[in-house]
Amino acid sequence: MTGGFRSGVRHVKGKQKMGHKEVLKKIFEEMERKEEELIHTTSELVKIPSLIGEETEAQTYIESKYGETGLRVESFEANLDEIKKHPAYIEIPHSYENRPNVVGVLEGSEQFPSLILNGHVDVVSPEPIDKWTFDPWGGEISDGRIYGRGVLDMKGGLIANLFAIKAILESGIRPKGRVICQSVIEEEAGGSGGTLASFLRGYKADGMLITEPSNLNVSITHSGVKYFRVKLIGKTAHAALSHTGVNAIGKMNKIYEALIKLDEKRAAEHTYPLVEKFSGRPCNLNIGTYSAGDWASSVAGMAEMECRIGFVPGENGEDIVREVEGTIFKVSQSDDWLQKYPPTVQWYGWDTEPWVQDEDDKFIQSFLESSAAILGNRPELVGFPGGLDTRFSPYFGIPSFAFGPSGEALHGPDEFVEIDSLVTLTRIIAKFILDWCGYE
Repeated sequence: MTGGFRSGVRHVKGKQKMGHKEVLKKIFEEMERKEEELIHTTSELVKIPSLIGEETEAQTYIESKYGETGLRVESFEANLDEIKKHPAYIEIPHSYENRPNVVGVLEGSEQFPSLILNGHVDVVSPEPIDKWTFDPWGGEISDGRIYGRGVLDMKGGLIANLFAIKAILESGIRPKGRVICQSVIEEEAGGSGGTLASFLRGYKADGMLITEPSNLNVSITHSGVKYFRVKLIGKTAHAALSHTGVNAIGKMNKIYEALIKLDEKRAAEHTYPLVEKFSGRPCNLNIGTYSAGDWASSVAGMAEMECRIGFVPGENGEDIVREVEGTIFKVSQSDDWLQKYPPTVQWYGWDTEPWVQDEDDKFIQSFLESSAAILGNRPELVGFPGGLDTRFSPYFGIPSFAFGPSGEALHGPDEFVEIDSLVTLTRIIAKFILDWCGYE
């Protein structure tokens, strides 16, 4: 297909340039009138808890908003038998029953480029809640910010997608190409039942924009991610006879220390400037959970850690498995007990290779040019140190990137989105819809 707004210039020639400025002015004026509604809608969505596996109520809310805007709406549950056959599938411990994806379609001509505006409604746990100053489900507004779990990652971006289309339509403008708005589930757990299921359902386009938080920079790559679990046994004994037992905590501590050193070693040996620009580090190995024993008066007879390792483009998952398991094996060989009762390593959950989008693709270049007119300069290209749903797009031949608002504390206490950046994001999305899809 021909690319973007410029294909429309040939149809209406000299009038298009002046008309484009006038159209944008009209849309932005409409956005100004709707700014309080944008803020209120984002706040209302934050007030609906939507932890992974519990997205139903929030999706019902989104479905109603899509319908009010005039989009053709479909709500559907992922087909497990279908998605599990795909090489990018990641298993999660939840049923897909009553956990719908919601898609709102604005139909357009196949002669013009089409666009997916994607966002996920699921959020991670707000625990420990006592570390929050604001109610994590309060959607409170203070000092130019909206606070709450998931407001930055990524309910703000999800609502910005909707309000960009809403402002366009209520200004009496209609994109020529098809625009697909998606509110998907379980991105935080791998995205198989959300964005992957939507692609397999047939929702495809000439490009996909995901409004993940990025400080208004363009994410065109992300790290590989793998989860692993380490288990080992000790020898239980009564606390009064603890010298006769073997404490699994002490044995696991040796592995913990070795993994910390591995993390430091990998960060020193590897480099990937786009990711480092975003996070200040090329890769991380995180020990997320550690549990051991079951009674204060007994020597701990078991210990378990769950970990997440990120790796840079140029590495692959097989290399990571060898490196982690080799590190743990080395610890085991230096300990008499662990030689006899070696720890086990289980790879589970998140499992994705690094993703890289060609920055020279016309979809990326069109967005950089389009957004620069509002930002005053082209946004920076960055990489994200975690997995994104953009990773699915190469399987379907679709270019993609992430571009979203500014804020802080995603996955942490007092998560917030900056309202000014949310408004700017909505303007940029609206302009890009017109530039990429054309309009009438």
